[in-house]
Amino acid sequence: MRTPQLPTGLRLYPATAFLARLAEEGAGVAVVLLALARTGSAAQGAYTLTAWMAPHALAAPLVGAVAARMRRPRIFYAGALGGFAAAIAALALLTGRAPAPVTLTAALIGGCCGPVVSGGLSGLIAGLVPAGASRDRAYARDAAVYNAASVAGPAVVSVIAGLTAPGPATWLLAGAAATAAVLATALPYRRALPGALPGTCPAEASPAPVPPAAPTTLRSDLAAGLAAVRHIPELRAITAATCLAFVGIGGLTTATVLLAAYRGGPGSGGALMTAFAVGALAGSLAVARREPRLTVQHQATVALLGTGLALGAAALIPAPPAIVALFVLAGLFDGPLLTATLRIRADHAPARVRAQVFTLGAGLKITAAACGAALAGLAAPLPPPALLLAIAALQLAGALLHARGRSATRHSPGAADRLPESRSRAAR
Repeated sequence: MRTPQLPTGLRLYPATAFLARLAEEGAGVAVVLLALARTGSAAQGAYTLTAWMAPHALAAPLVGAVAARMRRPRIFYAGALGGFAAAIAALALLTGRAPAPVTLTAALIGGCCGPVVSGGLSGLIAGLVPAGASRDRAYARDAAVYNAASVAGPAVVSVIAGLTAPGPATWLLAGAAATAAVLATALPYRRALPGALPGTCPAEASPAPVPPAAPTTLRSDLAAGLAAVRHIPELRAITAATCLAFVGIGGLTTATVLLAAYRGGPGSGGALMTAFAVGALAGSLAVARREPRLTVQHQATVALLGTGLALGAAALIPAPPAIVALFVLAGLFDGPLLTATLRIRADHAPARVRAQVFTLGAGLKITAAACGAALAGLAAPLPPPALLLAIAALQLAGALLHARGRSATRHSPGAADRLPESRSRAAR
C-alpha cells in the first residue's frame, strides 16, 4: 500500500523537531559529563541539570501565552530555539570553568526556552496539517520523532565524548539547536482566521466576514490556558495521569542502574534504558504506520497499564534476558502514550489556548519527572526491585486515574461548555 504523502507544512517539521529535541535530550548527559571531566565531580552537573529542568513548569504557561499572542510566530519560535542553542553553547563554555552562579543562570535561561522544544513545537502541528486522519498520523510521527531523539541524544553525546571529550559533544548539541532555529524560519506558520472552527486550517475557514475578536491581555490569556487544563475533563484527565506516571519515569534511570547491579550486571543499566527507549520508538512508529482501533482515550489508559505491568514483571523476574525483553515491552506501551497525549490536547484544547495547553502539559510532565528523580535518589537505599515496583505502581495508578477521568467525562458532557465562563471570569 502506498504511503500517504506528507502535507507540505510537515515536510520540514520532523527535521526541525528532531534537531531541537536531540539537543534537549542530550543536554542532561553532556552537562554531567562536562562537570565530571572539568571538576572531577558530577555535583555541579547535577545542580546545573536541576536548574535546566526547574523552570519548565513556571515558564510553560507564559511561553504558551506569548506564542499565541505573537503576530509573527516565525520570529518567536526561531528566537526561542536560538536562545536554547545559545544557552547550550554557554554551558559548553562555562561548566566547570565559571563560578557556579553564572553557570546556573545560563541553565535557567535555557530551561525557560525548553517548553518551546518539549511542547510548543507539537502545538504547531494543528496549524500545519488539517484535522482528520492526516493530523492523527502527524502526531504519531511527532511522537516517533521525540522517541528517536530520546534514543539518539544521549547516544550521540556518549559516543563523541568517549572519542574526544564532553566539550565537542556539547557544542554539537548547540549546533543542532541552532540548525533547528534556522529551519523554524521556513515552517509555513498559519494564524487561525476569525470564524475558523477549532483545529481547521485557514483554507477551511468560513468565508463570511466575522467581526474581530475582542483584544485580551496576557494575564487573561494565561488564566484561560490554565482554565482549559483544569475545566476540560479530557485535558484534566490526561494531564493528571501523565504527571503521576512521570513521577515514576523520572526515577526510572536511577532504579534501572541499581537493579542492573542488584541482578549481577553492573554497568548494564544503560542498556536497559536503551531497550526501553527503542521499544518506545517502535511503539510510536507502529501507531504512525497503522491507526489503532482504540480511541485515543482508551489508548492512553492501555499504554499506562501495559507499561506498569511490564516494569512490575521486570522487577520480579531475575533472569537478565527476560528483564531486557520486559523493558522493550514497557517501551512499546509507553511510545503510544505520547501519541495519545498529543492528540487529546489537540482535539480538546480551544484553538486560542492550544499552544498554552501543549507547553503547560509538557512543562508539568518534566517537573514531575524532576520530582521523581529526586525521590528516587532519596529512596536509593531500598532494594532495587522494590523501587522499580513503586515506579510500576505509579504507572498503574496513572491508568486508574485516567480511566476514572474518562468515566467522569462521560457523565459530565457539558463540562467543557463551562470553560468560556471561567475564561471570561479570569479575564475580569
